[in-house]
Order: sequence, then structure tokens, then C-alpha cells
Amino acid sequence: MNVFAFDIETVPDVAGGRRLHGLEGLDDHDAAEALLAMRREETGADFLRLPLHRVVVISVAACIGDRFTVFSLGDGGDGEAALIERFFEGIERYVPTLVSWNGSGFDLPVLHYRALINGLSAPRYWENGDQDRSFRFNNYHNRFHDRHTDLMDVLAGHSGRAVAPLDQVATLCGLPGKLGMSGAAVRHEIEAGNFPGVRDYCEHDVLNTYLLWLRFRLMRGDLDTAGHERECERVREVLADAGKPHLDRFLAAWTG
Repeated sequence: MNVFAFDIETVPDVAGGRRLHGLEGLDDHDAAEALLAMRREETGADFLRLPLHRVVVISVAACIGDRFTVFSLGDGGDGEAALIERFFEGIERYVPTLVSWNGSGFDLPVLHYRALINGLSAPRYWENGDQDRSFRFNNYHNRFHDRHTDLMDVLAGHSGRAVAPLDQVATLCGLPGKLGMSGAAVRHEIEAGNFPGVRDYCEHDVLNTYLLWLRFRLMRGDLDTAGHERECERVREVLADAGKPHLDRFLAAWTG
């Protein structure tokens, strides 16, 4: 089975904001501030509508066959369309089980809108059984199918009143959780040119998500205790061999 635990990081789409709201003449920082101010006036919070989230990094903790790896798409200079296209190309090639934390409520809808805006194609991802009958009763879009498992939604019993943050659940399970950054800081870090820091933060999130998914598989009986420990040990070995400071930091903070 191929698995992609994934997460995205976004910043305000200032180009789109200029088209929607006539913000010509403002630089990117001021245009973003104007978008956020309008949203606060509208709703009391500055969380933008999903089509106005521009994707700047997509990170994946992947199990492909017997090989585990963690990686990010893009190096800070790639355009948004290229990042999203490569993500959907991975789905086209490997047809993985997708695993997320709030992917149904944020990550996937953002990718839908941004793929539409960028004129991208993702036929395998959108398959619903018309071309491949195996997708009829297990596709990426039905809330109760498991080709995409949104762990936050599933663990909450599909109840918005019962959801919990990834950081808290991961920490309670002995995983590192957040390590020095939060989603609220992403825009400012990108503006400051700190793409590597944002990428590392996103990779920490997908590692937490993947390891919670292993714990979930143990809970529902897909793995026994020995099998769960083998899968965790495989992740530990990959992180230790990678020789990357942010992965070493994650490994050092992993106690469960």
C-alpha cells in the first residue's frame, strides 16, 4: 500500500486580491494587509476564504511500497502551479491512500480551488468510478471512504464539536507536535525569505500526521503492537540517516 500523509502551507493570494478588490498600487505586503483587514471587517477574523490561499509548500511523508521518505515540493522559487501539478502527478502515479489532519476542511479544498485557478488536470484524483470501477465505492472525495483519511474528522466521529488540534493530539501521544513555529507565522516567514524554515515546519506536521496514522492503524487492528513498532522504527531509521537538522530535532523530541 502506498501512503501520502500531506500538508500544505499558504499565504494570501495578493494577485487575486488585486483583481477582486482593486488593490493596484499596493505592494505585496500592503495588499495582503488590506485583504486581511477586509476579512476581519466581514467576519471578525482574518482567515481568508479558501480560494485566496496561495500554496507555497506541499510536504509529504510517504510510504511507497516498503520505502518511507519525507519530502517537500518546491524550493521557494517554484511557481504555485508547478507544486500542485507535481502533487497530483504523484497521485496519478502511485494512487496512494491520502492521510491528513483537517485535509477535508482546508488542504484539499484549497488545492481544488488553486488547481482550478491554475488550469491544472488531475483525472486520477477526481475518479469516481466512471473509468475505474474500483473507485466507485472508495474514492478520494467521499467522507466515509478511506482512500483519503482525514484523521481529525475521523477521530472526532465526524463531529465539528469534537475536533482537536494536531499539535495537542500529537503531543499527548508522545510525538513532538509543533517545534518552534505555527501556521500564523508562515506568511511573515515567507515575506522574510525564510522558505527553508516554513518547509521544515511543514515536514514536522506531516511526520506527526503519519505517526498518528500508524497509531490509528494500531487502534483499529490493522497493525498489532509489534507491527506498529516496526513501522515506527523504520521512520526513526530514515530520519536518523537523513542527516538534516530539522529531522534530527524531530527525532530527539519523539518520546512515544
